[in-house]
Amino acid sequence: MQAIVAVIPIIIILVLMVGYRWGAARAGSAGYLSAFLIAFLFFGANIKVMAFAHTRAILLSFDVLLIVWSAFLLYQVADEAGAIKIIGEALPYLTKDKGMQAILIGWVFASFLQGAGGFGVPVAVTAPLLIGLGFNPIAAVVIPSIGHGWAVNFGSLGSAFNALLSTTNMSASDLAPIAAIFLGIAALLTGLMVSHASDGWRGVRRLFLKATIIGLVMGAAQYLIAVAGLWNIAAFGGGLAGLIVSFPLAQWGEKKKDSNTPKLALRPLMVALAAYGILVLLTIIILLVPEIKDTLGKPVIQVSFPQIITNLGYFTPAGTNRPIHIFTHAGAILVYASLISYIIYKRSGLYQKGAANRIINKTLKSVISSSLSIVEMVAMAMIMQLSGMTESIAVGLAASVGAAYPIIAPWIGALGAIMTGSNTNSNVIFALLQMRTAELLSYNIPIILAAQTAGAGLASVLAPTKVVVGASTAGMVGREGEIMRALIGYIAFLLLSISILTAIAIWIWK
Repeated sequence: MQAIVAVIPIIIILVLMVGYRWGAARAGSAGYLSAFLIAFLFFGANIKVMAFAHTRAILLSFDVLLIVWSAFLLYQVADEAGAIKIIGEALPYLTKDKGMQAILIGWVFASFLQGAGGFGVPVAVTAPLLIGLGFNPIAAVVIPSIGHGWAVNFGSLGSAFNALLSTTNMSASDLAPIAAIFLGIAALLTGLMVSHASDGWRGVRRLFLKATIIGLVMGAAQYLIAVAGLWNIAAFGGGLAGLIVSFPLAQWGEKKKDSNTPKLALRPLMVALAAYGILVLLTIIILLVPEIKDTLGKPVIQVSFPQIITNLGYFTPAGTNRPIHIFTHAGAILVYASLISYIIYKRSGLYQKGAANRIINKTLKSVISSSLSIVEMVAMAMIMQLSGMTESIAVGLAASVGAAYPIIAPWIGALGAIMTGSNTNSNVIFALLQMRTAELLSYNIPIILAAQTAGAGLASVLAPTKVVVGASTAGMVGREGEIMRALIGYIAFLLLSISILTAIAIWIWK
């Protein structure tokens, strides 16, 4: 009975967002209020419990939102300079093969954009480019939607993965390797799916080798960067590696261009890529040079919490939040990169009058709604955890599912992403639940959490909010249902693959 009552806030969010199509911020308010009342009335949460739950929520929200805000700032700095358009328009010069164009733009470039910015940008930017190349509108939305899902977890400069770390208080060294393996295999499958979406099974056969090479390179790059401790640029690095290897692969087997074919202008392309080159350089210097990392890493936000007990006897042991290193935080590095990139683009004459104001206004407009939803979801999750609601759901889930749990874990993450529109929010809501259930069933916790975040990232592209954005940029308003029907088979196959991988990994590492 307790588990049924405890799950009500999650059901409310699901019903409001999927059934009534409420936005994440509005539904998040309802979920938060219901969790507050249930914790107080049915789980004995007292004033002290609520106070510490909200304090933890503030710290966790700041940790996550600092990356969200800064990542979107860097994207706007580059977009206002026309850098995103320059990069996107350069790719079709490499090949006339439509299937390869779909791979370059809808998979590799979309993944690069997800790594660098995310937040619906990959589909919004690439769908119009694909339509301009002659793709039908549904394919133009479906291809990049499939294409960037594998990069969501470590994308947006690691905001979703950071939420996983902050919520569970586990280390990146424990969680990054297995998550990167799952998503690397998903990347490999994604390339073949993009080939199929663009040109059917004929496209898969024709582009199998090229797609496999690109997938291996992107997946391997993401894995190596993530396990090296640079998880905040892992998806970005994977996408960048994909772009680099795609240049020669796209022209492999192509007929020689005649002398009248326009040539690719390299200098504007190099200037356009400057922001992301600076980001990589700063990240490596700040996080891998010990003297700089130690000096900048000294200012830290870390709060010690005492043991707290509800009126019904559920206790949370004393502990601290995950330390927030202010000047070496991924969000801080993004701010440094944004400022330097702005200066470079301005001196290159790429900005019109009032560019700075437009960048700030667009950034604020873009992050307000998502920030509110994240704060509400985090507060709800903390209330549920400290009041014992998460424990009750985990006990009920463990008892009812048992040995089948590894297969189901990715689908729980997927449910959270679809209903909230965000891998980040799914991790905030379900990571502690998944973690506690794994503990009760004696399963390897990093594997179950990898299944959670991989499932959430892959399924986030099916979220109604993201589908609506893609449909609007492709002139498909009112036809969102067609897009979702075209997407669902591909995403279900990817989730099934993660379920199988999770079961195998649990069996190997018992």
